[in-house]
Amino acid sequence: MNRAPLDRSWLLEHLPHGARMNLLDAIVSWDATSVRALARNHRSPDHPLRRAGELPIASGIEYAAQAAAAHGALASRLPAGAGLLASVRSVVFHARRLDDAAGDLEVFAEHLGGSDAGVVYRFEVASAGRMLVEGRLTVAFPR
Repeated sequence: MNRAPLDRSWLLEHLPHGARMNLLDAIVSWDATSVRALARNHRSPDHPLRRAGELPIASGIEYAAQAAAAHGALASRLPAGAGLLASVRSVVFHARRLDDAAGDLEVFAEHLGGSDAGVVYRFEVASAGRMLVEGRLTVAFPR
């Protein structure tokens, strides 16, 4: 991975998520099959996915889905919002919540394969070397 980093303005322009739901802060690096992103907003008291005073660990799936969407926009040149999150599988939660992670969220997504119908990504969300959530997600493309 050695493509130039991309900032939040690129993410806001290329992902279909509105300002508050656009969760990533930067694409750190990417190549034809994978992407690494950073997020810093997981400790924000007004985070849009916060429930009952905390950010549930399952929110890590949305961070991963947005990293996959960014990768799709970069690698395939599909228009923003071309796919829909269809399923998540083999998800392992290594923590109970995201908002108590002291460091930035490090989000990794790797394209495993796909077709005209959709794509599959493996993902990891970590912070300061600690794995928080990992799994696979499928993005479906409407016909």
